[in-house]
Amino acid sequence: MTPKHALAAVAAATLWAGAACADTPGLIYSDTVAAADPRSAVLDEGFANCLADTFEFQPYHGATLVKQGTELTAMQRGNLDMANLAIFDFYNQVPATSILGTAYLFRDVDHMRQVYKSDVLDDLVAEIEEKTNIKVLAWPYIGTRHVNIRGDKEIRTPADLDGIKLRMPGGEGWQFLGEALGANPTPLAFTEVYTALQTGAIDGQDNPLPTDKSMKFYEVTDQIVLTGHRMSNNVFAVSKIKWDSLTEDQQAKLQSCADQFEDDMASYVLEQEEALVSFFEGEGLKVYSPDTEAFRDHVLGVYKTSKFSKDWPEGLLEKINGL
Repeated sequence: MTPKHALAAVAAATLWAGAACADTPGLIYSDTVAAADPRSAVLDEGFANCLADTFEFQPYHGATLVKQGTELTAMQRGNLDMANLAIFDFYNQVPATSILGTAYLFRDVDHMRQVYKSDVLDDLVAEIEEKTNIKVLAWPYIGTRHVNIRGDKEIRTPADLDGIKLRMPGGEGWQFLGEALGANPTPLAFTEVYTALQTGAIDGQDNPLPTDKSMKFYEVTDQIVLTGHRMSNNVFAVSKIKWDSLTEDQQAKLQSCADQFEDDMASYVLEQEEALVSFFEGEGLKVYSPDTEAFRDHVLGVYKTSKFSKDWPEGLLEKINGL
């Protein structure tokens, strides 16, 4: 999107918000996921329908309103109400969030969801909200990330990724994750990944299996290595500017719908992940598990000796491991 078009989109969204009835507040939402992605249907149908009697919900998919990585700033400036943010978006303003971007932090999806539903993150969430002026509503699970590459080189350990140009989103946290895996991380916008794989500009990318299918990355890659390095969830959030403008009943409704969205998204993604290995094999891809312990030991070792671990809240890792 050109700067001119971006400004026009923001202006249109602002006009739309101003036109919303005072008794029916508008909620302008941005997501990097394309409108055609099935995950968007969970939002557009489930979450939007839940809100329908209280809010005018207007989603913008495929980073058509604001580009990936700039959503938090747009929310802080009052140009955007809601977004599905990556934890890496918070690093600069809240360095302590780096612990939640650590690969192999969770044992499995149940452990991850248990952590986010417990009180062990309460202090960190309070810090996020205070320093960034947003309200964290939910932590929707979007899938376990695996390495997906071109070529027939078998990947068993991190050393096998040496020299592999692995697309990672822009931002220091994402790039460090790629390095920790043993690859050569290459920053690239999500919307450009398919073409870059097709032309060989990159050797691979990492995403959950449902994303690999919806974005058709299987058409331009040859194998999926089930590294399971990140059980990913987004930070489903609303700007404090918008949140504070709502009545208590409206806030309660928004929170309730966000909680339901978190559960609906987890159910959908888990169901998809269970079925997709056979789908990709049917499309001719090789799907296999590497030496997961070798990856886990190597990656966690890299994180623990990095600058990122210096920002981890004292004792939080032990609390997470203890659940």
